Formats: sequence, structure tokens, C-alpha cells
Amino acid sequence: MKFLVLIYGNPESRKVWDALSDEQKKEGMAGYAALHEALAARGELIASESLDDPAATKQVLIRDGLPMTTDGPFAEVKEQLAGFYLLDCDSMDRAVEIVGQIPEAPFSVVEVRPVRDLSAYT
Repeated sequence: MKFLVLIYGNPESRKVWDALSDEQKKEGMAGYAALHEALAARGELIASESLDDPAATKQVLIRDGLPMTTDGPFAEVKEQLAGFYLLDCDSMDRAVEIVGQIPEAPFSVVEVRPVRDLSAYT
């Protein structure tokens, strides 16, 4: 089964990260590197990325066949999507177990969502 793990952050947590020294950032990323290696070794990791500042977002609407863009994130909320893992693991329980290993999880909101299998329609 595939699961999308969505990690949410907020402007305050991004400011804390930005204020860290390069050495502190490297130390913080070591936990992510270890998790990435472990998930890859188990064959559970499909993709994982950290997302840039929500202010760099473009919202795209297609109207009359033409794209229209606006700046900024779609949602007007405090928490914004900060990163994700796309996993292929046995169950929702396993996906939730993996969330417990994400270094940022104790300081963030993390959502686990099953990926729909639409292969029967292709």
C-alpha cells in the first residue's frame, strides 16, 4: 500500500530553522538522512522532499483553457505544507510508525493519507 506523509510547519518554525548555524542545520539533517537510508533499505521509500517557503508558491487556475496564476499558498492558514514522504509499506499502522521516526514530527502536524489505486481504470 502507498501512503503520503505530509509534514506541516509554520512561519515560526521556519524562522527557528533559518536562525540556526550551518553546523546546527547539518546536525538536524542527520536524523532525516538516517531515516531516508533506513526506509530505502527496507524498500519503503518512494520519494521524500522538503518544500521551499510557502511564499514562493504559485496557485494555478485553468479558466477558459488558459492558466491564471497568483502568488502565495492556496490556503490562508498558519500551518503550511513543509515536506513529504511517499511510502510503500504494508499498512497504515506501519506508516504511522514511520512518522514517529521523522525528526520534525514532535514539533509539527503530520498527516498520513492513503494513495488511491486507480490502476483498474487505466
